[in-house]
Amino acid sequence: MAPIEVAAQVANMYDTVLILDFGSQYSHLITRRVREAGVYCELLPCTQKIADLKFKPKGIILSGSPFSITDEGAPHVDPAVFDLGVPILGICYGLQEIARNLGGETSLAVKREYGHAELHLHPQEGHHSAAFLKDLPSPTNVWMSHGDHLESPPQDFVVIGSTATSEYAAVAHKDRPIYGIQFHPEVTHSVDGTILLRNFVIGICKCDASWTMSSFIDKELERIRTLVGPTGSVIGAVSGGVDSTVAAVLMKRAIGDRFHAVLVDNGVMRLNECAQVKKTLADNLGINLTVADAADLFLGRLKGVTDPERKRKIIGNTFIEVFEAESHKIDAMTRERGEGAIEWLLQGTLYPDVIESISFKGPSATIKSHHNVGGLLEDMRLKLIEPLRELFKDEVRALGTLLDIPDDLVWRHPFPGPGIAIRVLGEVTPSQVEIARLADNIYIEEIKKAGLYRQISQAYAALLPVRSVGVMGDQRTYEQVIALRAVESQDFMTADWFQMPYDVLKRISNRIINEVKGVNRVLYDVSSKPPSTIEFE
Repeated sequence: MAPIEVAAQVANMYDTVLILDFGSQYSHLITRRVREAGVYCELLPCTQKIADLKFKPKGIILSGSPFSITDEGAPHVDPAVFDLGVPILGICYGLQEIARNLGGETSLAVKREYGHAELHLHPQEGHHSAAFLKDLPSPTNVWMSHGDHLESPPQDFVVIGSTATSEYAAVAHKDRPIYGIQFHPEVTHSVDGTILLRNFVIGICKCDASWTMSSFIDKELERIRTLVGPTGSVIGAVSGGVDSTVAAVLMKRAIGDRFHAVLVDNGVMRLNECAQVKKTLADNLGINLTVADAADLFLGRLKGVTDPERKRKIIGNTFIEVFEAESHKIDAMTRERGEGAIEWLLQGTLYPDVIESISFKGPSATIKSHHNVGGLLEDMRLKLIEPLRELFKDEVRALGTLLDIPDDLVWRHPFPGPGIAIRVLGEVTPSQVEIARLADNIYIEEIKKAGLYRQISQAYAALLPVRSVGVMGDQRTYEQVIALRAVESQDFMTADWFQMPYDVLKRISNRIINEVKGVNRVLYDVSSKPPSTIEFE
């Protein structure tokens, strides 16, 4: 099923706000804030043709952009947006895009405005903008980040807010529910920004604040049952991580024993992971589970490969091939029992995967491909079913708790589909995997002992493709280097490095160097996302 169709199915279950992305680094934060208000929203590229939408939004938000509205080739919205008859909110670049379409004038500011500003409100008595500004104090602190500004608003617009440097910091149409703001309400620096966004989606768009994980469970179970039918069967991609576990439990609830989970041992999993996953899913959660030992196949295909994108594509394609083979076996078994054929492949794709893996024409570029949203075989026989595709990580964890999944699983750190293969920089060999695996196990053990695991969003050890000089037992060594990574993040779209206590780092470093043969140096990564990514590859 095409991704846009899946998104439309969920969007048609809820009152939905459409966010059109012009490539801003903050666009995903708009999505987060709207969902925190209990309103479902979809983020699509600004090039989206309104005629091609599979759902009718209750409102539209136009994001900011790194472009100048005056740039040649700058992205522009489909003019049909303004004919939909729904409320529109333009943020920063979105404000200039409103002006461009409705007759206002924009220009390059004399000085780029970046940072805090004091917004003074100018309420219009009896005007619809009163609901937009409800409960906002005046003045309020907002965050500016722009090079263009509104020279003059379109005719029939009134000024509802200004700052010392932006006369038209907030404007509204005289009659229609169209609003433009120069600042960014989605970032935490705009202290009352969440109030403004909530006012727009609930007070102006009249959305029902029904987006909760408890409501999602029942609706998603119904959607899955409708898709699969009364006799169809699903084969599931599981890894033991929170995403695939939540997806598997959801699928089991929807169709019972017609769901067949398969764990592929790809040779690049964590220490003793296959045994642990089997115990958790099969023994504790009662899920039908087959373990496919394909370690030699994966490692054989990775031999000599150093390019990270090639690694991801090889692992993604091999992963699907193994699933295809397993599905044939299970398909034959289910047919013998009189059950429906295996037609669907379950994957635990999340919304950040989707956002990062889609190239928007012009404004954005693909950061990296994910094997669960890219690199799939073109002739793959199975259809994808991705029940978590529209969710952020915190929403998945909330869903897992509601599904009574054990707490240690719900809060388990993410593990990439390509596994340790993208944490071994350079060629992936069994010996290199073992070094990274052992170092990672020590790292996680010590983090848990220190009571830091839940404070950290993701932590891992990576093996770097360099060697360094060391001294062990009066002998000169020339061994490899382990880099430790730990980050804090709400949604994994942005992340800050975790300030690990020095005594904990000292214990981790000592253990790795003493216990992992082939390592004589340990480094700690202090880069944030952006500009770095969470994974090294």
